[in-house]
Amino acid sequence: MLSDPVLNKKIITVRRVLISVFDKTGIVDFARDLHKLGVEILSTGGTAETLVNHNVPVTDISDYTAFPEIMDGRVKTLNPLVAGGILGLRDLHQKDADLHKIKWIDLVICNLYPFSKIIANPNSDRALALENIDIGGPTLIRSAAKNMGWCGTLVNPEDYATVLNELKSQGGLRFEIRKQLSLKAFGHTAKYDSIIHDFLSEKLFPDDFNLTYEKHSSLRYGENPHQQAALYKIPGFKGNNILNAKIHQGKKLSFNNIMDADNALACVREFSRPACVIVKHANPCGVALGSNPEDVYTRAFQADSVSAFGGIVALNRLCTESTARALSKVFIEIVLAPGFTPEALRIFSKKKNLRILEAEEINPPQAGLEIRHVEGGILVQEKNTDTITKKDLQVVTEKQDFDADTMLFGWKVLKYVKSNAILIAREKTTVGIGAGQVSRIDAVQIALKKSGDQLPGSILCSDAFFPFRDSIDILAGTGIKAIIQPGGSIRDEEVITACNEHGLTMVFTGQRCFKH
Repeated sequence: MLSDPVLNKKIITVRRVLISVFDKTGIVDFARDLHKLGVEILSTGGTAETLVNHNVPVTDISDYTAFPEIMDGRVKTLNPLVAGGILGLRDLHQKDADLHKIKWIDLVICNLYPFSKIIANPNSDRALALENIDIGGPTLIRSAAKNMGWCGTLVNPEDYATVLNELKSQGGLRFEIRKQLSLKAFGHTAKYDSIIHDFLSEKLFPDDFNLTYEKHSSLRYGENPHQQAALYKIPGFKGNNILNAKIHQGKKLSFNNIMDADNALACVREFSRPACVIVKHANPCGVALGSNPEDVYTRAFQADSVSAFGGIVALNRLCTESTARALSKVFIEIVLAPGFTPEALRIFSKKKNLRILEAEEINPPQAGLEIRHVEGGILVQEKNTDTITKKDLQVVTEKQDFDADTMLFGWKVLKYVKSNAILIAREKTTVGIGAGQVSRIDAVQIALKKSGDQLPGSILCSDAFFPFRDSIDILAGTGIKAIIQPGGSIRDEEVITACNEHGLTMVFTGQRCFKH
């Protein structure tokens, strides 16, 4: 190892390049332009064949190294003539290069086998996945990225034009460009290795937890205008989510728009029947289940029309002309649905700032992990995809009649309301939601106030147990008929007694649904 290495920051002339790419997008035109600039091209197997077929002069790497590709192509660039040509310091290692007939390689153009695409295929197995782990590619990329003083590295076809312009205008590669390309290269291989690690790990929570994302877009700002923000996505993830939704019209999504739309989509996934979810400030404020999109939207909006102002509306059915007309009567930020009729889009087009997001097929919630950042680390947990059915409901009071369908509907929505959470529902429609309170009785009082005259015959849902009977006592005479809650308090008997005194049905689920 050099004791006092000096990083070369001068412009370098590109006389020789090595091209070895799986993704051949734009490579023929780029290589042809490099040849016109007098650059010698070394290349490997399939890439060399592609270039030759398009009449681009190229020297096959096997001819340069005088060593053939072996083991079905597993070994082709792992050779001192290649590694030395990339890694050598031109001001210190020229004698070694001359002695061993090593030619300097000034630019490496390389991208890797599509491991993420292979493992995304349900028909692939571990053997096929392992076969698609690139070895030579990462070695080439890391070597060139390490030697940024003397070598450039290209991993993304989107950068071909930038480098070509640099070579034409500057006569070589400036250090700033080489440094930027090196950073991208190390990010490329780090992401690649992380995907492999996560695939091979058989633990739900491995000892090393890698976060691998790529930039989706820059945002205007974060939660507040003084905070910078950007959106990142999981590489290769093709699911129908907010990041992959088709935006038909409207302004660019903001940080808060994305957060709210994601929560709305997650909640509406819970239902197979036509449903509408309206979210405001990360909480559902109106949700309804019914027979058609216009009906469920109308009931969801009427559940809390004040809070729905400027909210996010998510539907799990095609948005038709009649639904669009109803939606257009009020101010909302986003309409999200699996599809829109041409008539609906025409109606929405009159409201230029309204965002219209098409999420295609809206599938049920999928198991997975969710991540929360804390100072100095992250919290990782399984997503709350558990569902309860009628057989899970344990009636613990003397009175035992209740609307099980509305009760289960309310419990599904409750999973998406910030704790402490109280939700009141009637006829598969929310009528009052108390969200994010530091005491349960406060949440109860807010939900009651929001419910107005919709309380008779309704059901109250609580995301955790009642620690005291005080919340039950204030329900007396309101018209609420039944309560669903997890149970498990040391004062359960006191709470059950209060329900019996007030003629209320109480049902235990045996599990809570906190959302922080």
